[in-house]
Amino acid sequence: MRHNKKFNHLGRKSAHRKAMLSNMASSLILNKRIITTTAKAKALRMYVEPLITRSKPENNTTTEQGTGNRRMVFSYLQNKYAVTELFREVGPKVGNRPGGYTRIIRMPENRKGDAAEMAMMELVDYNENLLNVERKPKQAKSTRRSSKKAAPKAEAPTAEAPEETKE
Repeated sequence: MRHNKKFNHLGRKSAHRKAMLSNMASSLILNKRIITTTAKAKALRMYVEPLITRSKPENNTTTEQGTGNRRMVFSYLQNKYAVTELFREVGPKVGNRPGGYTRIIRMPENRKGDAAEMAMMELVDYNENLLNVERKPKQAKSTRRSSKKAAPKAEAPTAEAPEETKE
């Protein structure tokens, strides 16, 4: 029974699942965007967001704390290049964001082999297309209601002939 099992096991043993999530998190940090299944993307979001939170500059006030955070993140990622990228570029860029560092966008087509739902997972602050779009302020909608109803217009006399009745 699955009582109180909060996370998705993804059909794998724990060692395989941890290795897979570690590799996917490293790929996400290094490439800023990956394409995977929706279930794996949701599991990866729960895995990688606490790591990004540890890399934020406000958490690294002293070098000792920064070293501790680096070692903690390295124990999850097992990739020194991903850890360096995370602490040098990603952490400072998301420093003012309170959370929600990743975005999951569902792809329109499913995978050909098994029809699994596919999704693109990306780091939020690295999507150049969304950052370059200038957002125009929304105009206030005009209401269709009027304050007074218009008075009915007087009808012009028509040129119809009166009807004659025969009795």
